[in-house]
Amino acid sequence: MAAARRGRRERLAFDGWIAAVGTGSGTRVVVGHWLRSPFGAFDDVMLERADGHRVLYAPTAPTTRWIAGVYHFDELCTGPVTVRTQGPGWEVSAGPLALGFAVGRRGALGLALRAVPGALARRPAWAALADLPARALPGVRTRGSSRPGCRQWYAARDLLPITGAVASFGGTDLGPLAAVLPPVRFGFASAPAAPALVRVVSTVERSMRPPAA
Repeated sequence: MAAARRGRRERLAFDGWIAAVGTGSGTRVVVGHWLRSPFGAFDDVMLERADGHRVLYAPTAPTTRWIAGVYHFDELCTGPVTVRTQGPGWEVSAGPLALGFAVGRRGALGLALRAVPGALARRPAWAALADLPARALPGVRTRGSSRPGCRQWYAARDLLPITGAVASFGGTDLGPLAAVLPPVRFGFASAPAAPALVRVVSTVERSMRPPAA
């Protein structure tokens, strides 16, 4: 997806899915399954351990550098990240992480989000409006900034509950599905506490061009 020039700034859009799960061990995982982006289709994983250590898993050096330039991590890992879907089941692998989860039927909020026209959902003004009710959820925001010179906003287009998950790290079971609490600290906002899969358009406006893929 091409970046739009605005003076010395660029606006880049990432269209895909974000899944967020908590585990009984306290590890929280946020999976990005991007169908369209300036880097093409790719997957990434952001993981925060119970002790607060934040790790990024991204598939290439350009995606690692770019994501790390927008969000905050204590450790960067570049290597294969794989997301496979089959019906309601998703399987994710990234470094020592293996995650499988299942999604349930969308509820009233998911149906309402699907009804919002795409052109409207992508506008910054819509993100500003949606930010008001989003603040009722701990840590959730639809617009903000995590680094100087960077502005971000999210447009949710669908939402499905995650009803079950199995996760391990380095062969060690991370425990049963749990709330995404405490909120993750990668950027200006966290995922909802209730584990969910969200279709989203994430827009980032920066003062510098990302590295070529």
